Amino acid sequence: MNKILIAALLSMVASASFASAELAQKKNCMTCHAVDKKVVGPAYKEVAAKYAKDKDAAKKLAEKVIKGGSGVWGPVPMPANAVTPAEAEQLVKWILTVK
Repeated sequence: MNKILIAALLSMVASASFASAELAQKKNCMTCHAVDKKVVGPAYKEVAAKYAKDKDAAKKLAEKVIKGGSGVWGPVPMPANAVTPAEAEQLVKWILTVK
C-alpha cells in the first residue's frame, strides 16, 4: 500500500474515534464514565475488555445505552439515554475499541 493511502486510512480512523468521543461528551456519557477509570459507571476500558469476545456485544450494549440497565456493574443503575439508535451504535462501537 502506498503511504498516502495509509495516511488517509489512519486519518479516517482518528476522525471517527474523535467524533465518537465528541458524541460521548455531547450526550453527557462522560458525566458517569471515563475512558480509563471508574466514575459512577465503569471505565470504557473495562467495558471493552469485558465484552471483547462477545460477538453480540455491540447490539446488546447499544440497547442498554438507549433503555438503561442495572446489575452488571454493581447496584447503581444506568438511566435510559436520549440517543438515537444510530448514535448508540456509534458510541458502543467506539467504546468497544478503547484499550
